[in-house]
Amino acid sequence: MRLQGKIAFCTASGAGIGRATAIAFAREGARVIATDIDAKKLEGLKEEGVAECLELDVRDTASIEALAKRFSPVDILFNAAGFVHHGTVLDCTDEEWDFAFDLNVRSMHRTIKAFLPGMLEKGSGSIINVASAASSIRGIPNRYVYGTTKAAVIGLTKSVAADFIRRGIRCNAICPGTIQSPSLEERISALAKTVGSVEKARQMFIERQPMGRLGLPEEVAALAVYLASDESAFTTGTTMLVDGGFAL
Repeated sequence: MRLQGKIAFCTASGAGIGRATAIAFAREGARVIATDIDAKKLEGLKEEGVAECLELDVRDTASIEALAKRFSPVDILFNAAGFVHHGTVLDCTDEEWDFAFDLNVRSMHRTIKAFLPGMLEKGSGSIINVASAASSIRGIPNRYVYGTTKAAVIGLTKSVAADFIRRGIRCNAICPGTIQSPSLEERISALAKTVGSVEKARQMFIERQPMGRLGLPEEVAALAVYLASDESAFTTGTTMLVDGGFAL
């Protein structure tokens, strides 16, 4: 098993990429601590081999620090929490801007700051942040604040990688394209109100993918396993696309 003996702390494990990654880590032998703001969404993960399922609001610094004290040192930190706002700069309110940065960026700052000291003490650790192809990689219409926050995640990732490269810490960002998930279903439903039907809205999301299909959470999780494993020991500071050609 590729992650045998490793401890992984994961956020946003209740659905989509976060859930698929927690399961993939467990199947590869890791002891996985899966967290989500909605504890009910974590149901069924223990049956998939996940060791711990805990409620966590990644906007709550004290809660993160408490879990870091409880579980550190970990070998893997997987940051997947995020929210997709729709609209341009003209649509974005100050409240939406602040919320997006707090959840999409500052949450990763919080978890890294809490768990990194334990990694440094043991001399190794892999931090994996979920960014997006909609970021500094490619500008996407009506993804103003989301793309801005995900560009910030890429910058955060590279900064952590550079600062601790000689101390056994690796930090990489995964940049997905359009992935089938409950979050996407919500966006499809919202778009359907404008374009007339769910089927038409779904097809619009599919058509922006050059491969002609949506990605699967398990396809992103497979990349996360690689970045968590010792196979990627010479890999840090990267922005790895798993996007079906979305960035082309």
